[in-house]
Formats: sequence, structure tokens, C-alpha cells
Amino acid sequence: MFRKDNTNAESNFWISYADLMAGLLFVFILLIGAIVSKSVILKSDLHTKEEKLSNLSETLKAKENTLNELSDSLAKSQALIAEKDSYLSEDERLLAEKDRLLTLKNARIAEDKIKLSEAEKQLQLKNARIAKDQLRLAENERMFKLKISEIEKLNRLLMEAKAEQDLLSNKIVFVQDLLDKNKNELDKTTKSLKDYEGKVLILSNELSETKDTVKIKDEKLLALLNAIDEKKTKYDTLVENLQAQKAKIKSLTGIKLQVVAALKEALGDKIDIDKNTGSLRLASNILFGSGEATLKPEAKVELEKAFEEYIGTLVTNQNIKPHLDKIIIEGHTDSVGSYIYNLNLSQKRALAVMEYLLTLDFTKKHNIQPLMIASGRAYQDAIVVDGVEDKNASRRIEIKFRLKNEDAMHEIEKVLDAQ
Repeated sequence: MFRKDNTNAESNFWISYADLMAGLLFVFILLIGAIVSKSVILKSDLHTKEEKLSNLSETLKAKENTLNELSDSLAKSQALIAEKDSYLSEDERLLAEKDRLLTLKNARIAEDKIKLSEAEKQLQLKNARIAKDQLRLAENERMFKLKISEIEKLNRLLMEAKAEQDLLSNKIVFVQDLLDKNKNELDKTTKSLKDYEGKVLILSNELSETKDTVKIKDEKLLALLNAIDEKKTKYDTLVENLQAQKAKIKSLTGIKLQVVAALKEALGDKIDIDKNTGSLRLASNILFGSGEATLKPEAKVELEKAFEEYIGTLVTNQNIKPHLDKIIIEGHTDSVGSYIYNLNLSQKRALAVMEYLLTLDFTKKHNIQPLMIASGRAYQDAIVVDGVEDKNASRRIEIKFRLKNEDAMHEIEKVLDAQ
């Protein structure tokens, strides 16, 4: 019985052992799988990082090459700057040397001037002791005070004074002694004067060249002034022609005023015409009934008379007729009612007046039909007095004229008036 229990216990041991080993094997397999998966992932990441590192390395090499090129350029620029600085230093040194030499030269000139002034003073003191015969020496003293441009004349006078001094040497012993004593000093002064003479000669040549240049410029200026005078003459001629054209245009633009004046003179107070435009105004209530567009029979006689007197003045005047372009019949209303209604009414009334006027023998005789047109204006040109519409005056028929090129002449007149 004990053996059976031992066998069962051993069997259970091996079963547990087998289960344990199976579990360990499963865990080992899982561990291996995890390691393999991790290895694959790490290998993939490593490959990606290697590619990024390679790209970064190439970029770094490119930037390094660029940096090397910039370094070379910088080195060349620094070398050029250093070379330029050396040139600048050399130029500054030469300029300083030039300034020093110029300063020395100026100092020498000043010293020479001081010496010359001292010599003049001494000569003046000595000449003051000489009587009438020393007047020649005074001439020499005056020569020393002349301007640089007169040095040549000074030398000539000095030679003349010296010659005269030799002639007087036998007569004036005292003067001769004084002159002998001052001869050395005079020779030195003469040498200095000769030196200055050479310098003045150079300056004189430069002055001559300058004068030649100024002369050339003066000649050019004279030619320019002549050209300006010539252009001014042409301009004056052009202005004169322009004034003549302006007067001519003014006369043309004044034709309408002449026509209006002729109408007033011919018609007098018999017919009411506008003083500015010269248009003939007829009240609508005389010609038409309220809201109607048919002429009243009694109004036709008055309309015919006014038309023949008004238009007759235009077509029978030989100074006006060639400029006549259109005879316009315009209908006007007040502002009572809609615009379309008033426009239609004004057009019908204008057309009714025109149809009647075309039947007149006077119209046919003077061939006025091609000139006549009719239009309605509604209340666009209403008569306003002190800011208030005059309705009775606004309801009217206007007969007006238009001259050829009137719009163009009006624009020209505005331009001329603006000028």
C-alpha cells in the first residue's frame, strides 16, 4: 500500500515537473519572440538613423565646403583691405609731405615778402635824405609797391632809374656814395625781384589762359543771347498771331450775341424774347387747353404772326442765315404730375406747334422745314423766381434757334474767357 502511494506521488511530481517545463518553454519562446521583434525594430530604427546620419553628414560637408569658400573669400578681402590700407597710408604720407612742403614754401614766400618790405623801408629812409635828385629813387620805391601783374614795368623803370643815376653820379657825390653803399642791398632786392618775376610770369600765363577761356565763354554767351533774342522775336510774332486768331475767334463766338441784338432791334417790344438766348416764349394756356395738346383755333393766328416775325428776322438777314443750323420747337410744363406724363404732354404740344407751322406758306417759301425739330422737356427747365417755381411761366412753348458749330464756339469762348 505504501508503494502505491509512493508511485502516485512520483507520478504527480513528474507531471508537475512536465507542466513546469512546458510553462518555462512557453515563457522562453515568448521571450525569444520578443527579443527577435525588438531586434527587428531596433535594426529598422538603426537603419533609419544611419540614413539620417548620412544625409546630415553630406549636409555638413556641403556647409563645410561653403565655409571654406567663405573663409578663402574673407582672407582675400582682408588681403585687399590690408593692401588698400597700405595704399591709403602711403597717400596720407605723401599728402602730409606735400602739405609740409607747401607750408615751407609759404613760409619762404612770407619771409621773402618780409625781406622785401624791410628793403623797401630801408630804401625809403635813405631816399628821404636825398634832395630833388632822389626823386628817381622814389620812383623805384613806388615800383616796389606795384601789384604782381606790373613787375615787368617795375624792372624797366628800375633800369631807367639806374641809368639816370649813373648820369648824375659825377654831379652828386653824396648821392653816389649813398648809392654805392646801398648797391649790394639793391642787388639782393633785384635778385629777389627777378625770382618773383619768374613766378609772376607763370601766373601771368595762367591768367592769359583763363582770359582766353572766359573769352570763349563770353562768345558762347553772346551767341546764346542772340538765339534768345531771335526766339523772343519769334515768340512775339507768335503772340501777335495768337492775339489776331483770338480776336477772330471772339468775333465768331459773338455771332449769337449779334443775332440776339438783331432780333431785339427788329422785333422791339412786339414779341417777348429771352434777352440771353434770344428764344421766343409763348404761354401754353394761350395755345392749349389744360392738359390738352391740340392748338386752340384762336391761337393759330397769333402763333403764325409771332413765328413769321421771329423767324423772318433770322432767315431774311444775310449776315445771320449762313450761320443758322436748327430752329427748335420746345414744349415745357410745370412740375405738377409725374415726369413721364409731363414729358409726353410737352412732346405732343411741341409736335402740334411744329405740324401747324409746317403748313404755313411762309415756311414753304423760305424752305424752313429742313431746319425745324421738335422736342419735349417736361419740367427740366422750369422757371424759378426767388427759389420758387413759377408754374404759369413754366408752362410754355419756346421757339429758339441754334447756330452752326455753336457748341464748339461756346467751348472756345469759355477757354478764351478763362485765359
